[in-house]
Amino acid sequence: MAACSVEELLAKAEQDEAEKLRSISVHKALDLEFDVGNLLACDKNPVESRSFGAQKKEDFLRSLARDNTQLLINEVWKLPTERVEQVIVAKLPEPTTPLPREKPPPKAKPPTKWEQFAKLKGIQKKKKTNLVWDETAKEWRRRWGYKRVKDDTKEWLIEVPETADPNEDQFAKRTTAKKERVAKNELNRLRNIARTQKGKTPGVGLIPTAQPSKDELNRAVSVAKTSTASAGRFQDRLPKEKAPRNTGKKRKFEPLIGDFSSEKHKQLELLKLMGSKRPKLDVTKAVNKQMREEDREEAAARHRKGAGKKGRKGNMSGKGKGGKGGKGGKGGGKPGGKPGGKPGGKPGGKAAAGGGGKRRSKAGKH
Repeated sequence: MAACSVEELLAKAEQDEAEKLRSISVHKALDLEFDVGNLLACDKNPVESRSFGAQKKEDFLRSLARDNTQLLINEVWKLPTERVEQVIVAKLPEPTTPLPREKPPPKAKPPTKWEQFAKLKGIQKKKKTNLVWDETAKEWRRRWGYKRVKDDTKEWLIEVPETADPNEDQFAKRTTAKKERVAKNELNRLRNIARTQKGKTPGVGLIPTAQPSKDELNRAVSVAKTSTASAGRFQDRLPKEKAPRNTGKKRKFEPLIGDFSSEKHKQLELLKLMGSKRPKLDVTKAVNKQMREEDREEAAARHRKGAGKKGRKGNMSGKGKGGKGGKGGKGGGKPGGKPGGKPGGKPGGKAAAGGGGKRRSKAGKH
């Protein structure tokens, strides 16, 4: 049993070693299509269903990937090589297979004003080292920035020029000049960013111009006043200065710790208003509305009453010109008159016609 087990172990070890040291030559029915520039290999050989079903899927795919990778590496080793820092490097050719991009390629940044000027004058950029030998300090120092070489703001002795004011502080003058240069460079940087993005220069209070306008000066004053710790709340105003616009109102909050009685009263009033089913009745508004309705009804009643009186007055039969019966047939006129009138005339005929005409005319006038 021991001999059998030892032989099996040795056979398995030899098999594993042979698996590790497999030949670099791989045989395929159809040659692979290579794009070495992209390190791409396309295998168009059909997959045998028997071998795919007999073996495990993972083992089959692992073996297929190993063979194709070996063929791709063989193609890479056919390329010209060189040694770079004790490493052999192969020079890949240009890729032939176009690969799609998720996003379009980035656009080139527009040149700054200095780059345009340098291109116009033919100035070429030279690469400079970051460290420069300082003869005064006898050490290597940075060309720019902190502890730079030839930093005139760190000198302990400065010669006063003949044309300068002897009482002027030259150290403060150099420090101020350095701050102005830094601010100018920062402003140029912001302008370049605004120009590339086709926008306005970011607001920095007051942009230095030759002749600032009134709006720019007002803006600078408002920015300076609101830049205090209290946001300009305790800043005094000039006699004729107008209040700043668009300042907005700050929200006022009640203190978290204080009198709870007022808060309790407000909450109870709110709950009372929310819990009531009926809307709140305005007594004054309701009384005024009722009084207006009564006045309107009384005015309508008076109008109807006056119209009825005028109609009865027009229809009444009274002693008018048409009511007299004397002229046509005097039988209906004064007592004691002749009952007939003219011979052959109708008694009372003219009076009836005349009376009817008068009544129609009065009705028309009404």
